[in-house]
Amino acid sequence: MDLDPEGIFRDDSDEDEDNVQEREANKEMVVYLVDASPKMFTPATTQDNEKQETHFRTIVSCITESLKTQIIGRSYDEVAICFFNTKEKKNLQDSAGVYVYNVGDREELDRPTAKLIKDFSSIEDSFMSTIGSRYGITSGSRENTLYNALWVAQALLRKGSVKTVSKRILIFTNEDDPFGTITGAVKTDMIRTTVQRAKDAQDLGLSIELLPLSRPDEQFDMSLFYADLIGLDGDEITEYLPSAGVRLEDMSNQLRKRIMKKRRVKTLSFAITNDVCIEVNTYALVRPTTPGTITWLDSLSNLPLKAERSFICNDTGALLQDAQTRFQMYNDTTVKFSVRELSEVKRVASHHLRLLGFKPLDCLKDYHNLRPSTFVYPSDQRIFGSTRVFVALHSSMLRLGRFALAFYGNPTRPQLVALVAQEEVTSSGGQFEPPGMHMIYLPYSDDIRYPEEVHVTFDDAPRATDEQIKKASNLFKRIDLKNFSTCQLANPALQRHYGILEALALGEDEMPDIKDETLPHEEGLSRPGVVKAIEEFKTSVYGENYDQEEAEAAAGKASRGDASKKRKEITDAAAQMSAVYDWAELADNGKLKEMTAAELKCYLTAHDLPVSGKKDVLVSRILTHLGK
Repeated sequence: MDLDPEGIFRDDSDEDEDNVQEREANKEMVVYLVDASPKMFTPATTQDNEKQETHFRTIVSCITESLKTQIIGRSYDEVAICFFNTKEKKNLQDSAGVYVYNVGDREELDRPTAKLIKDFSSIEDSFMSTIGSRYGITSGSRENTLYNALWVAQALLRKGSVKTVSKRILIFTNEDDPFGTITGAVKTDMIRTTVQRAKDAQDLGLSIELLPLSRPDEQFDMSLFYADLIGLDGDEITEYLPSAGVRLEDMSNQLRKRIMKKRRVKTLSFAITNDVCIEVNTYALVRPTTPGTITWLDSLSNLPLKAERSFICNDTGALLQDAQTRFQMYNDTTVKFSVRELSEVKRVASHHLRLLGFKPLDCLKDYHNLRPSTFVYPSDQRIFGSTRVFVALHSSMLRLGRFALAFYGNPTRPQLVALVAQEEVTSSGGQFEPPGMHMIYLPYSDDIRYPEEVHVTFDDAPRATDEQIKKASNLFKRIDLKNFSTCQLANPALQRHYGILEALALGEDEMPDIKDETLPHEEGLSRPGVVKAIEEFKTSVYGENYDQEEAEAAAGKASRGDASKKRKEITDAAAQMSAVYDWAELADNGKLKEMTAAELKCYLTAHDLPVSGKKDVLVSRILTHLGK
């Protein structure tokens, strides 16, 4: 590969903000396409003992919860809400049966706001009077509201490049055959044009997804129309309905938490040799969740403030342009540097990653992993053939049981990293783990601590008896959590933080009641079998009289506490009596001998000094304490 890496890749400090934003896709644009036909307003269930909720209400709740989560986890993503099969029309294309919902001065495709969420959550109450519902595709009419909706959604997603922005259209409907009321050549033509419209949108990089809702006693049939619309065939059709149901359930029940985006974090240049350089993308894995950063607002307009830096002349006070040169005093000489020269000085490597060699996997220890690793995957976006070179390196590392040692030339923290190859893992449901490499950040020598080892003899070390081990094992079996994962528990502090922010933003009077899932399950621990196992274990370790001994120890501690309290009262009283005198002046004038022994003992008691001995001993003790 005859390429000059120096001319293609630049260091982090040389890249301006616009180039970084152009290369890294961190944004998503979504159009929610909601069916508003009369069938959507029919009860979702047939059981009388349940609340009769319509499919339209379900979708509104799902989208509302999704928007709330988006503000927290993906605040820069943009959304638009579009209804089709409506009486009223509101769109730039003036297409019939399509209504683009919006509030205030917000653009139709824009970041969600508190007012949008608040108004949209209660839209069902006024929907029929303001927007209206109707069947958009009827016999004897050439009007195709689904085609119009796809056209409007595609027009809304025109801004932004598909290379840097992910664009999606989500369709919500409970009608599996929108063209079921018409027949003949008209139906065939309308289906063909609608499917072609969807394919045209997909060719432009737009992703179209369907979230179907099955009506009571009637399963949604994908094969009638929507399988062709979104491009499914064979087994994909039967697998799509369960997965769509899971997505819809997740969407309506997802917690208010920040979700680390499964998008590339950065693009790096990986130098294999001096002449071969490839391009790889990095992806963040598990990260700790923290509250969002604070944004400073103007006290009058409540708009975000923007920080700017200005240079002012020290002599004239005039506003100066950004200095193009810097200087450093060295041996009474002014050494000048340009901005580019400073950038070159800070550059520690010509590449982000440089391969140094390989070592056996057993050389990599658990304590070498100091912080979450980064997943590395090849990219052919700028250097064609990167994937081929990466695959060859990846397969060789797996075959030989080696990991790659590389230098990560980050200007702020240059360090060695270990690249560990991960083999692809698949299951019946698809890919479980993708192929790639984990970049593990290795520690410096002073990052590794060697704790002191305490050597004890066999007789000194306490050993559990067989009975205690048996009782402990029984207790573990009783309280074992099946299929437990830390991902099942939400951080209660973060949930409360975002819940309060949400209540303030939406103007709600009551603060949300957040359930702390980290607390012990009292009902489960109070079961007779668990209580019995706990008591048996406690008896085997501490004995039968442990509770009585603990109560006696607590009583003794209380008595000691009373004595300590009494001593403190005596010390405070002595300090008050001692504060009346200027002891340093009395010592300088030699008048300590004229004071009584009780007065001298007040000083000693206040300063926690011994009070035993004759008067001369007390005076000498005070003079020593005063440094005389």
